[in-house]
Amino acid sequence: MGKLRDFLLASPELKLRTVSSIFIVLLVIGGILLGGFWWSAIVVLIATLSLREFYKLQSERISSSPLLLLLSGLCILLGTAFGFMSVSAILCSISAVAFIALFLEVLKHQVSGESDALASMGAIVAGIAYVVLPWSFMILIRSRELGAMFLATLFLCTWSCDVAAYFVGSHFGRTLLCSRVSPHKTWEGFIGGAAASFMCGGLMALIFSFPPMPLLLMGLLCGVAGQLGDLGESVLKREAGVKDTGSLIPGHGGLLDRFDSILVNGTLAFVIFELVG
Repeated sequence: MGKLRDFLLASPELKLRTVSSIFIVLLVIGGILLGGFWWSAIVVLIATLSLREFYKLQSERISSSPLLLLLSGLCILLGTAFGFMSVSAILCSISAVAFIALFLEVLKHQVSGESDALASMGAIVAGIAYVVLPWSFMILIRSRELGAMFLATLFLCTWSCDVAAYFVGSHFGRTLLCSRVSPHKTWEGFIGGAAASFMCGGLMALIFSFPPMPLLLMGLLCGVAGQLGDLGESVLKREAGVKDTGSLIPGHGGLLDRFDSILVNGTLAFVIFELVG
């Protein structure tokens, strides 16, 4: 404990990251346990702010309508939270939003003689698919039987992967994983993170007295897919020419920086939960 305390005191940024992480863990796990309105409110808040960050990334390269993106995302999230949106309705709404973006570009071209329909439609659909859908899936998961256990496992496996990958990579990392995308990530950290997520899945199965195979599988998949999601967000930031997606979370940057792995794993969990069972 003494070495850990000295390490934290010697690393102010790590200390700040730790305090912020504890707050986020308590907020998210508390929301999952409470469920209902509280979980939906937390999800809608995080997703909406994340969508705003995603638009800022897009705006560095592509011109699109922030109002349409935010309003459509908010409608899908609230519709899911209040039970108005099934999976099929969510998918239909994405198509509707794409056509709205297209028709707005028609009007824009008629008025100004200029338009960028392909980029605008792509930007709107990308924002909804990347940010809104995964969080909507997590609202749906929580509403199902055993949803609280499944979501808690999802988040704890993802976070254990992040922590283990960071410490293993920092102390034992030698072989670069994807140097042009994220120069500090290593294969040692990647393997350590995946192993930690896998073990966390097994631990959750013991805690909940649940058959281990589904949660072990989730742990393994979250450990791999989550780190790929982190690399994916790094590519987005590199293309936009920014270090972080925001500054909302001290020591972490933006919400997308903190929940990038969750977006991939939330989608993956929904597929496992709904299709595999």
